[in-house]
Amino acid sequence: MAKCSAIAKSGNPCGGVPIDGSQWCYHHHPDNQGKLHARGRKGGQRGGRGRPRVELSNVKAQLQDLADGVLDGTVDRADASVVGQLLNIILRAISVDLEAREQEELVQRLEALEEAAEVQKTRGMYGELR
Repeated sequence: MAKCSAIAKSGNPCGGVPIDGSQWCYHHHPDNQGKLHARGRKGGQRGGRGRPRVELSNVKAQLQDLADGVLDGTVDRADASVVGQLLNIILRAISVDLEAREQEELVQRLEALEEAAEVQKTRGMYGELR
């Protein structure tokens, strides 16, 4: 089986399988360089799923401090109730934001699969045009 003719960043030959009857794999094919750069850039901007965890831990800490304040009498119960409601709104906003990000990611993955299926329809089993 043919191998990609590109040299990886490590200096070793790429072990990928060439696509479209060319000499390069998907990652090294010149037509895909813009796509790969855009995907990497977008992934870097998103920051992964770590940010919601930080936000959640901050809200949890605030809720714990609020509860402790109510129990030791330093925070009025009515004030704590209002602050608790506001923190609940923040938690809901974090949840909605995470769901929206996950939906965007699923849509992008689905579009990529549909695009690959369209390409596959026009190509044979071994990458030759039909």
